[in-house]
Amino acid sequence: MNSTPALTVEGLAVEYPGRWRRPPARVIHDVSFSVDKHETLALVGESGSGKSTIGKAILGLTAATEGAIRLNGREITHLSTRGRRAIAGELQAIFQNPYGSLNPALTIGQSLAEPILAVRGGSAKQARAASLEVLERVGMPGDTLDRFPGDFSGGQRQRICIARAAVLRPSVIICDEPTSALDVTTQAKVLELLKELQVTLGVAYLFITHDLAVVREFAHRTIVLNKGYLVEEGLTSDVCSRPRDAYTRELLQSAPVPNPAIQRERRAQRRAAALAE
Repeated sequence: MNSTPALTVEGLAVEYPGRWRRPPARVIHDVSFSVDKHETLALVGESGSGKSTIGKAILGLTAATEGAIRLNGREITHLSTRGRRAIAGELQAIFQNPYGSLNPALTIGQSLAEPILAVRGGSAKQARAASLEVLERVGMPGDTLDRFPGDFSGGQRQRICIARAAVLRPSVIICDEPTSALDVTTQAKVLELLKELQVTLGVAYLFITHDLAVVREFAHRTIVLNKGYLVEEGLTSDVCSRPRDAYTRELLQSAPVPNPAIQRERRAQRRAAALAE
C-alpha cells in the first residue's frame, strides 16, 4: 500500500485582484501534483510562468482561489496564522537571495534559535545546542552562531539559510531558486549539501527553478509550467531527453551547454525557425 505523499496539490488556481476596475487575473490554472517522502520534484518554467506563485500558495504567502493543498495528508490550504505556526515544524522554505533572507541585525545564533523556540519551546541553551548541530551538518564552524550575516559570503549565507530551514527537521522544504544567485562552483556545493540532507533527514523538496542543468543533476521528477498551466510531467530523465510538449523542447533548446559549437548550432536553428514563421 502506498504511503501518503509528503505534499499534495490538487486543482490549484490562483487569481490576483484586478486594478482600475479590471477583472481578476488568473495566473495559476488547475495545477495538480504530489511530492513523495524523500523525493525531489522540480517545478520548471521561465520567468512569469507562475512557479514561484505556486510555492507562495503552499507556504500561505499567497491565497489559493481554488483547489486543495495537503501536507502529509492534512489540509493546509486556508490555515489561519496560528494554524501556519503549528505546521512550521513540517514545512519550511529556502529562498533565492541569501542576502535578503537573514536579518542583518541578528546574530546567526539568534536567527536559528527563533524557529526552535517558537515551535519546540525549551530553553535558550537547548536551542543553541540544536543550532550548533545543524550548522555542523551544513559544514559551518561553531563560531558562526555569534557572528552576523554580513560576515559571510553568499555561499556561506545560503548554507546558513539551509540550516535554518532544516533545524526543525521538516518533512517538506520549498526551494525557490536557491542556487540561482550563486556562482557555478558554490552552486554545486549547495546542491550536494541538499542531497546529503535529504538522505539524513528524509526531507522532500519542491525545487522551483528555471535551470534545466540543475534539474538534470538534482531532481527525481520534473513538472513544466507554462503561463500558469502544467504542460508536462514525468521522470526527469524522460522530460529532459524525450520531451513531449513543444514548450519543454524550447526550454531545453534555450538552456546553455558547455559546448560552443552546439550553442552556435542551436542559435542558427532558432533563427531559421523564426524566419520560417
